[in-house]
Amino acid sequence: MKLVIGNKNYSSWSLRAALALELTGQPFEEIRIPLYQPDSRQKLLAHSPTGRVPVLVTEQGPVWDSLAIAEYLAERFPEAGLWPLDTYARALARSICAEMHSGFAALRSQLPMDLKRDQAQAGLGEDCRADIARVVAIWSDCRTRFGDGGPFLFGRASIADAFYAPVAARLKAYRVELDGPAASYVQTIYAWPAFKRWHDAALLERETL
Repeated sequence: MKLVIGNKNYSSWSLRAALALELTGQPFEEIRIPLYQPDSRQKLLAHSPTGRVPVLVTEQGPVWDSLAIAEYLAERFPEAGLWPLDTYARALARSICAEMHSGFAALRSQLPMDLKRDQAQAGLGEDCRADIARVVAIWSDCRTRFGDGGPFLFGRASIADAFYAPVAARLKAYRVELDGPAASYVQTIYAWPAFKRWHDAALLERETL
């Protein structure tokens, strides 16, 4: 398999797909196409009908959109357990991933992913603060109900963590003050080997190839 991604420093959706792919334990090739360049869209269209990242290139053809990629991987590699095993936990994990996939517009807009950043953002809007509060509530609920088996949202690492890792990165990069459980979850993400590999590469990344 091949995963087409954008800049590791900025592309949160690429990060989500990469973490899900790492969870399978399967080998894959990474194709990085820098974003915001004059020829970015042309290069992306060679891999994806939407001209966006991420794209998973399989032997049958491309799969685009992070959530579709995650579901494809979960079905193709069921032994990897990308979703929680418990029926309700799995439904909840899918619910919070769908919520992330379609929501939190203010958080995305006011705190864009920038893994090289380490500076607070002044004057966060109320809508952004509400998004942050909702994220913290999700983390607390999942950890309280299903976190006995480990430090991730549902104990062991899952697609849910792949989807919320970029948010954890945003909150750390912009020095958002968090309480104990939320702060601990951010530390869990930063200690996750798959995330660390991506993060370390992002710090060394050039804007163009």
